[in-house]
Amino acid sequence: MKIQFLGGAEEVGRLGMLLKNKGASMLIEYGFKIMSKDPANPGLKKAPEYPMASPPVDYALLTHSHIDHSGMLPWLCGKYGTKVFATPLTINVSELLWYDSLKVADAEGYDRPYHEDDIEEAVRCFEPIAFGQTIDIAGYEVEAHSAGHIPGATMYELRGEETTLFTGDLNTYNSRLVYGAHPVKCDNLIIESTYAGRPQRDRLKEEQRFVEKVKEVVERGGKAIVPCFAVGRTQEVMLLLKNLKYDMWVDGMGKTVNRMYMDMPEYLRNEKDLRQARKVFGEVRTPSSREKSMNADVIVTTSGMLDGGPVLRYLMQEKENKKSAVLIPGYQAEGSNGRLLLDKRQVTVETEVIGERDYVDVRCEVDRFDLSAHADHNELIRFIKGCKPENVIFMHGDHRDLLAKELEGQCKVFTPMNGQEIEL
Repeated sequence: MKIQFLGGAEEVGRLGMLLKNKGASMLIEYGFKIMSKDPANPGLKKAPEYPMASPPVDYALLTHSHIDHSGMLPWLCGKYGTKVFATPLTINVSELLWYDSLKVADAEGYDRPYHEDDIEEAVRCFEPIAFGQTIDIAGYEVEAHSAGHIPGATMYELRGEETTLFTGDLNTYNSRLVYGAHPVKCDNLIIESTYAGRPQRDRLKEEQRFVEKVKEVVERGGKAIVPCFAVGRTQEVMLLLKNLKYDMWVDGMGKTVNRMYMDMPEYLRNEKDLRQARKVFGEVRTPSSREKSMNADVIVTTSGMLDGGPVLRYLMQEKENKKSAVLIPGYQAEGSNGRLLLDKRQVTVETEVIGERDYVDVRCEVDRFDLSAHADHNELIRFIKGCKPENVIFMHGDHRDLLAKELEGQCKVFTPMNGQEIEL
């Protein structure tokens, strides 16, 4: 078996791994890296970073819908007609995100990576696979396991002369939305390393701190603005807040994802809880509902890194109100509006001059909460030891050496670079 990362080896984003086995070829993931604005030049619009071009492949496996894993599959399918396996929920959400990526490209003024007909072809190329189901491809028996990251996220176990596990994005604890992943005994483990070297705060305490801060903001007469990723984080936050007796609304793409999740409740930890949360939160769909949400106590809205979407509308209204707060429940990439807000209490917004952006000071409270859907450093180590592999390949992270050091003498560790070929 030979593997080569076309992207996403020593970095988070644009993941794609080419696997060759006994004359067959397979691609696992194929995404692109969304680039944020340059904080030193808020008027500069930066196009995404793409992986290396894939050669023709017989099959592809997709672990989940996030764009850094799925984003370039329309290009692949449009060019080669490759058959792609994923869970039905991942298929539905991926299509939604692909069309959104075209809207973003048009709005930001960079070239589209593919077109609508490529998306249509990718949807035709999808083959559904369920957790626990086994398929025969590329000389392997491939079994799907829950990765615990978001609903529908999959780990793939490849059984041949040796057993190889590809985790995709991984979460080992039980969140409110999905159950955590369990180790799978294997010879070769190809595992993400997003949180290498970073322990997370105690999850239950962090959730409690988040809920208490929302209550504090509302009780003092302010609005709690919660910028969320539409897929996974929006629903997690809604579940955390569903028992509060406030006027709460959800805006942005998360509304559509909510419906998709409810259509396939078998991927949820508790369908009843998400249904209850949807009843508690109003959904912004009309001008009158948007007017109501502008006066609400709590608004959960896209985009998760404040680089666009409805969140800026709410932020501009509350930016001078020191009773209000922006409560950020996730990671903010370097160069994003969210990172700029955390570091300098500023964001960039469009000015009246088309294509120009300007800095705006934010004087309301800003706080960040660690509600990640990734396993942290210690959880990754425990998962690895539970799998008992002979070989470990770290990917999708920029501090892989910190994990490798901890495994010295226990197994053989690889930290490949993009483009480098490894034979196992």
